[in-house]
Amino acid sequence: MALPQRVTEFAPAATPANAARIRRCTFRRLSRLPDDSQASYEVSCLYPDRRLPMPLGILESSSAICASCAALHTFRPDED
Repeated sequence: MALPQRVTEFAPAATPANAARIRRCTFRRLSRLPDDSQASYEVSCLYPDRRLPMPLGILESSSAICASCAALHTFRPDED
């Protein structure tokens, strides 16, 4: 017979940023930084060949770089 188990509450992995929303790109890679106090992410761009990532910095500072990207075909179709 199965006994009911207590469910633990989990906090979300990331909280919404106060900055402008960043468009979803097929070449952007987010890596979580090992910081216990706050969820922060490092952004890398894999455009054009997806072999050598180009570091763009943390999510807040890279949003301006990603927003000014001239390669429009890189953004996902549901974002255009």
